[in-house]
Amino acid sequence: MPASLQAAGTFAQGTLALGYQHNWWQILTSAFMRNALIGGTLVALAAGLIGYFVIVRNTAFAAHALAHIGLPGATGAALLGLPVGMGLLTFCVGGALVIGALGSRAHDREVATGTVLALATGFGLFFNSLATKNSSTLTNVLFGNLLAITHQQLLTFTALLLLLAATVVFVFRPLLFASVNPQVAEAKGVPVRALSVLFMVLLGIAVTMAVLAVGTLLLFALVVTPAATAIMVTARPVLAMTISTAISVLSVWTGLVVSAIFNMPPSFVIVTIACGIWLAVWTVDRVRNSTVH
Repeated sequence: MPASLQAAGTFAQGTLALGYQHNWWQILTSAFMRNALIGGTLVALAAGLIGYFVIVRNTAFAAHALAHIGLPGATGAALLGLPVGMGLLTFCVGGALVIGALGSRAHDREVATGTVLALATGFGLFFNSLATKNSSTLTNVLFGNLLAITHQQLLTFTALLLLLAATVVFVFRPLLFASVNPQVAEAKGVPVRALSVLFMVLLGIAVTMAVLAVGTLLLFALVVTPAATAIMVTARPVLAMTISTAISVLSVWTGLVVSAIFNMPPSFVIVTIACGIWLAVWTVDRVRNSTVH
């Protein structure tokens, strides 16, 4: 077996001790790392597109909840021998439809989100308890496994990203109007409720992709944190979405390179970079505001 493939397999299994890897270039050029880079980029683009609206619409809790709602879909799919991503996507989008239909207003949405989250979490734990082999599935859903992305998943990610991007472009103006000022938008004849349901479905798609990359527990690092950082930099929607996407992509690329060099978990490095950028921008913003006042 070629040395590069041996290095890739060993790194993917996480059997090397934490520390500098002399063969890091072989790891970076391996097939599994190439899949991780492409998949991570697709996920980062999706997260950057939808993250801005998550912040503007105050639906960060819904984004976090949808990741957990996808848990029974992932564990149930593993139990039935089906692709985990298929189960995750089904439950995330299904949960998004329920939340969007039950809660168009902020208060109702929070109640609906919490109720669906509790029910889904219970089913997820139940499905996971039915078979011990699901423990690895549960771990991957909670913490992500970017290094295990397959070619089939890359095709799925590409299709989902194209669908998400095309939809966002098509409904951008009314969705932005309904997000910033829903009362006025509704009075102007904008279908606020329908857009709310549509947005939740788009969020479910983005969450599905992000969970497979960084996991449920670290979801905020790609979907919320870059968008929150971008909004501190600019109030212009398109520019904010561009900056958010750039931060997400930069975090993924840098995270994968650092993880290959020092044999660190990619999800941890990606989260650390994204949060570090947010902290730096937040600090500069606070210092600037204190100087002005």
